[in-house]
Amino acid sequence: MKENIHPHYGDVAFRDSNTGDIFIIGSTMQSDTQIEVEGKTYPLVVLDVSSYSHPFYTGKQKNTLNEGQIAKFNKRYNLDEQ
Repeated sequence: MKENIHPHYGDVAFRDSNTGDIFIIGSTMQSDTQIEVEGKTYPLVVLDVSSYSHPFYTGKQKNTLNEGQIAKFNKRYNLDEQ
C-alpha cells in the first residue's frame, strides 16, 4: 500500500441534532469539535437525520395526504372523498 494517502480511521461520536442521541462508530470523518463520552474524548460530528429520528426507523411517519403539496392537489381536484 502507498503511504500517506489513506484517511485516518478511528472512533467518532455522531450526534443526532433532532433528538440529541449520541452513538460511536468507526469512521474516517474529521471534526474540529470534541466530546467526552464515558471518560473518553471523541471527535464530534452532528447529523441532521439518523436512525434515532428518521421516520423509517422510528415508525413515526407523516400522513402525506393531509400535508403540503399533495393536500393542495387533492383539494384543488376534489379528490378528498376517495
